[in-house]
Amino acid sequence: MKLVSYLEEGHDQLAILVDGYLYNLGNLHPELPGSMSMLLNYWEDSLPLVLSVEQSIKEGRVGKEKALPYAQAQVLSPVPFPTSCRDGYAFRQHVAAARRNRKVPMIPEFDQYPIFYFTNHHSIQGPGDIMCMPDHFHKLDFELEAAIVISKTGRNIPAEEADEYIAGLMIMNDMSARTLQMEEMLLNLGPAKGKDFSTVLGPWLVTLDELAPYEVAPKENHVGKAWNLTMKCSVNGKQVSEGNLADMDWTFAEIIERCSYGVNLYAGDVIGSGTVGTGCFLELNGTGKLNDANYEEQWLQPGDVVVMEIDGLGTLTNTIVEEESDFSILERKKR
Repeated sequence: MKLVSYLEEGHDQLAILVDGYLYNLGNLHPELPGSMSMLLNYWEDSLPLVLSVEQSIKEGRVGKEKALPYAQAQVLSPVPFPTSCRDGYAFRQHVAAARRNRKVPMIPEFDQYPIFYFTNHHSIQGPGDIMCMPDHFHKLDFELEAAIVISKTGRNIPAEEADEYIAGLMIMNDMSARTLQMEEMLLNLGPAKGKDFSTVLGPWLVTLDELAPYEVAPKENHVGKAWNLTMKCSVNGKQVSEGNLADMDWTFAEIIERCSYGVNLYAGDVIGSGTVGTGCFLELNGTGKLNDANYEEQWLQPGDVVVMEIDGLGTLTNTIVEEESDFSILERKKR
């Protein structure tokens, strides 16, 4: 099942997507939640009814007169107001390549435990314009990822049980302003200002039942669900990145286990996978320069169109837009 959040009359609405049409849950049944937040908070009680309604739509028992064409909707992030947003570091290929490009050895701790950081859950957005300040354009980058959203409260969740807490998957673009990021991380904190201006999710949330045909075994000595989903990113129509979600070394279940240790996870918490191998300009530029001293770095510019595709999860499209401001915190550094 594909679930879409969209804006109507100033409020976020929740719909099932079927054959290019949005069927608003609140209009289909009086007992169905009208928003993603409400659905996630009552996930186990509501999901059977939602799936039943979806089946009725697919069987033609609900007419299109009750539906809105997807192309006409103002689509939001599938989870417009996440209760938190964490991002993992699950792809060994990405980490190893980034360290190789910096001429430092692979860090052995990567294979011992999964890690994550918190990002700004108030800057979550969906398809459309990404507004950027002048300092963001100092090495502005995309990051090709997938994300999950938690569907029920849990604490100290063992990885063997953690998949039961996943409502579904969606595409994630962890936007990154690399100069700001690297500047603050010199002081062994962050990423913060390099990340907090925009994290993109969308275009819809795909529930695990629909992803069952893509399931594969996790990496050796790991536990939890894994999915064979090709991941691609293009900028201005040119493909720049390709990987596969099955290449995650740490599963979402294992990341949930660490996230929930001594801490409550709540319905609506979003957790990203981290960047797939080749999934950002930082890695691609480093590899290019390592192989060719004359390699010309590429970073995102105003007007660029970033398109991410993941099998089964759809296509997420964003345009980079420059804010009308010349305010710079980089220029205010003390000398």
